Amino acid sequence: MKYVSTRGSAPALGFEDVTLAGLASDGGLYLPETWPSFSRDEIAALAGLSYVDTAVAVMKPFVGDALSEQELHELCTAAYGRFSHNAVTPLVQLDHTHWMLELFHGPTLAFKDVALQLLGLLFEKFLSRRDDHITIVGATSGDTGSAAIDAVAGREKINIFMLHPDGRVSDVQRRQMTTVLAPNVHNIAIDGSFDDAQALVKAMFNDVDFRAKFNLSAVNSINWARLMAQVVYYFYAAVRLGAPERSIAFSVPTGNFGDVFAGYVAAQMGLPVERLIVATNVNDILYRALSEGDYSQGEVVPTATPSMDIQVSSNFERLLFDVGGRDGIALAEQMRGFEKTKAMRLTNAQRDGASALFTSHRVDPDHMNLALRWAYDGAGQIIDPHSAVGLAAALAAEDLPVDVPIVTLATAHAGKFRDAVERATGIRPGLPSRVGTLFDREESYERLPATYADVTAYIAQRATAAE
Repeated sequence: MKYVSTRGSAPALGFEDVTLAGLASDGGLYLPETWPSFSRDEIAALAGLSYVDTAVAVMKPFVGDALSEQELHELCTAAYGRFSHNAVTPLVQLDHTHWMLELFHGPTLAFKDVALQLLGLLFEKFLSRRDDHITIVGATSGDTGSAAIDAVAGREKINIFMLHPDGRVSDVQRRQMTTVLAPNVHNIAIDGSFDDAQALVKAMFNDVDFRAKFNLSAVNSINWARLMAQVVYYFYAAVRLGAPERSIAFSVPTGNFGDVFAGYVAAQMGLPVERLIVATNVNDILYRALSEGDYSQGEVVPTATPSMDIQVSSNFERLLFDVGGRDGIALAEQMRGFEKTKAMRLTNAQRDGASALFTSHRVDPDHMNLALRWAYDGAGQIIDPHSAVGLAAALAAEDLPVDVPIVTLATAHAGKFRDAVERATGIRPGLPSRVGTLFDREESYERLPATYADVTAYIAQRATAAE
């Protein structure tokens, strides 16, 4: 399996090199040269398999010869052995049509654990084969940071620098990052938004000298290996609801477009996905892009769903590349225009290609709160605000066949957003005991201006330079 960049100029790489690189050298994102295809019989054969065995079957074509099947199985067993539920990503029925796929049973209580627990092990495995050291730089709107830090804390040959927007993540999200005091972990609170943090990370990757000096790598969903791991739970859920004999719809609370793009990948592999519903909050660039073809950046509005407070969705580039004819040179020009003007129109081919599978729904705070109450009053489920945005979009879905179940991806534990849940339901959710004494632990992080000079100087003083 070879991987190509969405911007057409970077060399094609194998899975190991793509995993360690993260972003392509031309600023693009890696995708498989061709999508692997599963037959109906192969999908049907997944029914009844454990999550680990499902993960091995789904990911093996993407891994190729970078890992043996036994090595992949061992890594998946280790990664998902840390989850508190034996099903890893269990389904919960809400009514005759609606289901929730609980993705928050990992160590940091968010869906990012599903991919990042595996990614940390992949880094360690691949680095053990070479005399090398990587510097992970990442931006987080709340959950990626804690999941990535948990996955690599204390690991040899890795330093991690995680940027988060100061004051714009929940107290639980912040503490899950800043109370990890491992010597290879560095937290940076920047004076700005997630988009500002993400722009700084992209700038570091595009700085050829800085990238080479510190051997940068990525844990954000720009890293293909992370997306690959998220494809698994679409298969795992769908076969339990009748695939391949019937189609399944998924509603996905969406910020950076990685989680829902994993559903698109599953569909390209042959999974019968009826529809992917892109649920946004009032930071609605994806809603406007998919509904009107208008991909234009606005001001980020802080909300009760901070992981979705994003106005530039990195992974959307992967979709535009794939549905727009896979013309990397044309897409590179289109993205350069967007980076310069902060606005662009989707081409007819991109709009038509996206509309074949995607719809979108914008959820305001009132409808988010209504979905929180609906889940509690009707199904006895206390869900987090991000999952409620996804559920609100699922409840508003139209024109779906009556026999198609709708699965909302529940992306975080309600205890991570206690204030918002309590305001909507009157119930203040607690944190699971496995989180421990989170609020009694010492915090350590640095506040910095959102400038390239300040952030890179901080990293340069603490990172391991390549020899």
